Amino acid sequence: MNDNQLLRYSRHILVDEIGIEAQQRFLDAHALIVGAGGLGAPAAMYLAAAGIGKITLVDADSVDLTNLQRQIVHTTHSVGRAKVDSARDTLNALNPDVVVEAVNARVDATWLDAHLPGASVVLDCSDNFATRHAINTACVAHRVPLVSGAALRFDGQISTFDFRSPDSPCYACVFPPDQEFEEVVCSTMGVFAPTVGIIGAMQAAEGLRAIGGFGETLAGRLLMLDSLRIEWNTIKIARQPDCPVCRAR
Repeated sequence: MNDNQLLRYSRHILVDEIGIEAQQRFLDAHALIVGAGGLGAPAAMYLAAAGIGKITLVDADSVDLTNLQRQIVHTTHSVGRAKVDSARDTLNALNPDVVVEAVNARVDATWLDAHLPGASVVLDCSDNFATRHAINTACVAHRVPLVSGAALRFDGQISTFDFRSPDSPCYACVFPPDQEFEEVVCSTMGVFAPTVGIIGAMQAAEGLRAIGGFGETLAGRLLMLDSLRIEWNTIKIARQPDCPVCRAR
C-alpha cells in the first residue's frame, strides 16, 4: 500500500476491525457484480470507493431515462449508452486505482463457469429468477461467496451464501428452482428509489465483510426490509438436504 492509498483509505484503516490487513485484502480482491442497475449502482460505487482491486460489471442493457430515478451510477448524459460503459466511467472517476472490467452481455452457465474462478465474491444484482439461479449454481460449483439482493416497490431482501462453509445454504435452498414464482419487475410495479440504494449498499457491505473477514455476514439469515414503514425482519435459513443444487457439495 503506497502513501496515497494509506491516505485514501485511512478512515477504514482507523477502524480496529478493519485496519491495514482487511484493507489490503480489499485491494487484492476481485468482485464480480451481475447487474449495473438499481442494486448494482450503489454496490459498485461503494466497492470502488473502498478500494476493491478489480470489479467486473456484467449487464446487457442500455441506460434509459426511467433508470435515472434510482440508478445513481449513471447520469443524464449516459442515456443510450451501455450501462456497463457508463458505470465504468463513473467508477474510474471515483477511484482510478480500481480496475473495472465492463462486460456488455447476459450471463449464462457457460460464461459464469469461465469467469467465476478467481473471483473473491459475487454480488447478484440481477432482476430475474433464471439469472439468480444460474449465478447461484455457478457459485456453489466454484465455492465463491454470493451476496444476493432484490428490491421492488417498498420491499427489499438480502442474504449472503458463503460456500466456503460446508454448512451454508444456497439460494435454491430458499427459493427452489422448480417452484413457480411470479416474475415481477419495476417497469410495471414501480420501486421506491432509496429501497434499492439501501439494499445495494448493504450488498457492498456484505461483500466487504466476506472479503475482509471481519464482523458477521448474513450467512444463514434472510434480511427483509419494508421501507414504507422502515421495518426490518430476519428469517433464519438453513441448508436443505434435498436441495437439487447444493446437496452433493
